[in-house]
Amino acid sequence: MTKPTRITNAIRSLRFANGEMTQAQLAERIGVTRQTVIAIEQGRYSPSLEMAFQIARVFRVPLDEVFQYPDGAGEVR
Repeated sequence: MTKPTRITNAIRSLRFANGEMTQAQLAERIGVTRQTVIAIEQGRYSPSLEMAFQIARVFRVPLDEVFQYPDGAGEVR
């Protein structure tokens, strides 16, 4: 069993803010399967740095608006 990542993301809300984009549509735009997008959204998989940038580019936002990593105090930045 894989350990969940501590990285959180705003992909679901960004999809809905961008014309209710489906997981399949996002997957097609970044060249992965829908299952991969599901796993990233649910925090079960951390994308490569390249894929993370591709996702941010699809939504036309900075990388840190898509992905967040908690700091040492337990807060999400």
